[in-house]
Amino acid sequence: MNDMSDTFLYTSPLDPRAKPLIDELIHEYDSRYGNYFNAEGAAAELNRYPPEAFAPPHGNFLLLVRDGETIGGGAFKNYDEGTAEFKRIWTRSDLRRQGLARKVLVELEAQAARQGYGRIYLTTGFRQPEAVGLYLNYGYTALFDTSADPEIYKSLPFEKNITHLAEPAHEDAEPRLRVAGANF
Repeated sequence: MNDMSDTFLYTSPLDPRAKPLIDELIHEYDSRYGNYFNAEGAAAELNRYPPEAFAPPHGNFLLLVRDGETIGGGAFKNYDEGTAEFKRIWTRSDLRRQGLARKVLVELEAQAARQGYGRIYLTTGFRQPEAVGLYLNYGYTALFDTSADPEIYKSLPFEKNITHLAEPAHEDAEPRLRVAGANF
């Protein structure tokens, strides 16, 4: 494994290179949840937002590519003023436990900060303990009782303040960071 060849590609959910990510997410969600959330299964959830929701200036969509193959990815969209909502964080199932999801998370956080966000909001499913562990270990605050059985919640929300990632503002520059109406 040579992760020196891993590169991030900023693109769109419509990019053919995103198909492995979308297909595997649908398979994984359907195998873990069936039609728990929707009679049409995961495809309905993945198609809930138009591709434009994940396009700049308010969103972004990235793939992690190794030797020409998509091995991970993630996206964000606008949640509210100052908050990006992360969606679709994924790594290829045969390459898990190598830190790839963390790599995607770090890149998404940096890009969200570059696009002016100061807070991240995300949810994960109650049958995804690996994701819960990733977010808790990487500085996200659970917005639910972590000691309760996760099955009592439909989804598990998290948040993280990323204002520390903002580039220092120059005196003559426009404020780059929007946090709930406050300019920094």
